[in-house]
Amino acid sequence: MNNLNTDTIKALNILLSDYHMHYQKLRNFHWNITGPHFFELHVKFEEFYEDAKLKIDEIAERILTLRGKPVSNFSSYLDLSNISEADSSLVDHEMVTAILDDHNILLKQLKIVTLAAESANDDGTLDITGTYIGELEKTSWMLNAWNQRN
Repeated sequence: MNNLNTDTIKALNILLSDYHMHYQKLRNFHWNITGPHFFELHVKFEEFYEDAKLKIDEIAERILTLRGKPVSNFSSYLDLSNISEADSSLVDHEMVTAILDDHNILLKQLKIVTLAAESANDDGTLDITGTYIGELEKTSWMLNAWNQRN
């Protein structure tokens, strides 16, 4: 493994940790949403955590493809992640705002991964980050639109 891949692997492990924390936050919100928007957000949060779960697996497999080792325990996720846990007593619009905050953090880390991958001429990782960035930007736009009504 060369030093360029090492930088990409480190950045991907932080992204992996960020996605794990985001995933758990989405599960928290899915379980604890109440109020008039329960039905729409309960379903939406499940859609989001299922998507995050797939991305977690893809990121870990990309790390393995680069001959790295994905972090795989919660203490590592807590140490490495830029995303913090959320209180389960948040109300609907606070949950959506917390998800949007996570999206901004994920986008920043995806850009860090992208820079490392560009330096390593790592097209496989660039393909992943480009797709994730586009999806997060679109989802953020939709959540911002939803949050405007509150």
